[in-house]
Amino acid sequence: MKATIIGAGIGGLCTGIALKRLGYEAQVYEAVRDIRPVGAAISVWSNGIKCLNYLGLAQDVAALGGQMDAMAYRDGLTGETMTDFSLLPLMERVGQRPYPVSRAELQAMLMEKFGKEDVHLGMCLTHLEETDEGVIAHFEDGSTAEGDILVGADGARSIVRDYVRGVPTERLYSGYVNWNGLVEIDETLAPADAWTTWVGEGKRVSLMPIAGNRFYFFFDVPLPPGLPNDRAAYKSDLREHFSGWASPVQDLIARLDPDTTNRVEIFDVEPFPSWVRGRVALLGDSAHNTSPDLGQGGCLAMEDAVVLGHCMAAHRDLGPQKLLQRYSDLRAPRGGELVLRARKRGAVTHGLDPAAMEAWYAELRQETGENIINGIASNIEGGPFG
Repeated sequence: MKATIIGAGIGGLCTGIALKRLGYEAQVYEAVRDIRPVGAAISVWSNGIKCLNYLGLAQDVAALGGQMDAMAYRDGLTGETMTDFSLLPLMERVGQRPYPVSRAELQAMLMEKFGKEDVHLGMCLTHLEETDEGVIAHFEDGSTAEGDILVGADGARSIVRDYVRGVPTERLYSGYVNWNGLVEIDETLAPADAWTTWVGEGKRVSLMPIAGNRFYFFFDVPLPPGLPNDRAAYKSDLREHFSGWASPVQDLIARLDPDTTNRVEIFDVEPFPSWVRGRVALLGDSAHNTSPDLGQGGCLAMEDAVVLGHCMAAHRDLGPQKLLQRYSDLRAPRGGELVLRARKRGAVTHGLDPAAMEAWYAELRQETGENIINGIASNIEGGPFG
């Protein structure tokens, strides 16, 4: 069986690796000519790491990951520690260390493992055509690709999703803007082995360690959509948004490089019940575009890839349509649940529900780590490896 995969992001490449391991032929087609990941880094929680381990990438991802042993919340205005605790109980409970990693380095590693010769760049999908024998993908340059199945891993603005659903899909604004990038680790900002987050006024500033002596940083600010995105104004905008905040936040703003910093308006998509139409299936953000408030978007894509592989290995006699429907039946409920869970979390974190936000700040000052670890574990434990 031959699979055509649209999209060379995390989900598409993991799918290609999973299918090749089973002896299937897989080709990946990506619209952009130069791979430039959206976002500087990604927190790969234990469920995602277990999927990468299953794909034979345990040592590779560990080499990219930061040593994140603890977690802390601090008052953004005063700098006071609200709670600070070890993540070792989480790792013991779920059986795997999480790794924050550079998104570009993760994607490059996945592409190398899949095989660059089977990744076709600059291939912009225009439409699909199903036949009795397979699926034909039509591209902007007039070329086509044929396969027995097609996997749409083409991201938040998925063309394949519109085909599967039969209607365009509205993306819903989550109410905030995110700036993210990388800076060199300096313990005057935060401990080198901890995820540190400053909160206040519905805003967040976070630092996570990744390999190469670097922190992944992000700033979240509740703002209306559609404001000008002027890279030259990133520092002045952040100084204004975080005026009066603690000195580590000010130091971080001073250190960031606007030329390598990303600014992203955050959206999600209302969950929908089926990710399959005929021989075409959705995977990753095309299936469950979620806000990053749980850090599970990339992990869910890795889970999708593994479960699709499991279905193709275990149900070879079902035929492509039933096989893909089995995959959708297994994955759509979990994907939809985490989209809604992230949306609810974001409403609290970013002050869309002001009373709930203030109650959360008060809870953080009493937090021992147990409740937060339970919450993180509940996201992890629904994956294919428990």
